[in-house]
Amino acid sequence: MERRDFLKTAAAASVAATTPSALAQTSTSAPTTTRPQSPDMIYRSLGTTGETVSAIGLGGFHIGHQPDPKDSLKIIHTAIDHGITFMDNCWDYNDGTSELRMGEALQNGYRDKVFLMTKMDGRTLTEYNKQLEQSLARLRTDHIDLVQFHEVIRMEDPDRIFADDGAIHAAIAARKAGKLRYIGFTGHKDPAVHLRMLEVAKAHDFHFDTVQMPVNVMDAHFRSFTNQVIPVATQQGIGVLAMKTFGDGFILQSKTVEPLEALHYTLSQPVSVVITGIDSLPILNQALEAARTFKPLTESQTKSILDRTQTAALTGKFELFKTTPHFDGTAANPKWLG
Repeated sequence: MERRDFLKTAAAASVAATTPSALAQTSTSAPTTTRPQSPDMIYRSLGTTGETVSAIGLGGFHIGHQPDPKDSLKIIHTAIDHGITFMDNCWDYNDGTSELRMGEALQNGYRDKVFLMTKMDGRTLTEYNKQLEQSLARLRTDHIDLVQFHEVIRMEDPDRIFADDGAIHAAIAARKAGKLRYIGFTGHKDPAVHLRMLEVAKAHDFHFDTVQMPVNVMDAHFRSFTNQVIPVATQQGIGVLAMKTFGDGFILQSKTVEPLEALHYTLSQPVSVVITGIDSLPILNQALEAARTFKPLTESQTKSILDRTQTAALTGKFELFKTTPHFDGTAANPKWLG
């Protein structure tokens, strides 16, 4: 994609409508939910699901890091009280601690205020079902709004998920049973893997509701999800969930961008949610400030950021999730895949 075409894509905010596949229509359509909104938060459509969610999502990994669980609960409650409705999590985060703490935080009426997402590592029907039941118990809910296949980072992952005994069949059955409402997938390694997942889904007449990927100030220069995957996802009406805005802090270490600027850049892309790690109230306030002060970047502002980050970004030095196994939890724990 040429620079001028990328800038046009970055400025676009609309999502093309698409008709769910026949396979996706085999289950009962999930009713949308109306949740409280704050004037200080941005809200966006989640693909073509009909759902409206906060443009800032609370990352689940970091809310399992606090030594005192009460601090985790305070972060989650404060985020919700200030208009963040999108909750991210995963079956394997902090050996289940993240889901346990979020499950506790969502009691006493908080569950009804959020769009709850978690992820499964299982590639087989059996492993997926086992992990899903554990997540439902930890999160203390009878249904999860969105469940995504986690860490689709290998070319064979789509084949395993869509195999005759693959996890996709468990996900569809769980959706039909009301245990989950929407289905998506995540990955951080290479846009080619994401595109293959979409191709395999299409071959099986399946329509994903969401796709999660790295979107940040350096991504446009190196194995770019923004350039290669977002246009395909938006054309298909799939809600784009952005992650790795800071690359776990490594991007900020490049000294090419400030935190608010990095958040504003990612919010300016055609994404539904920017999921960001929040491990303290000051970092939460930073994310809330990014939403309060957000104005879509102009073409010249976007170009300035891309020019400034280009040299640092060219080899993926600061996007370690693409170039090293640093973030590959399922590679370190292959038993999670089944």
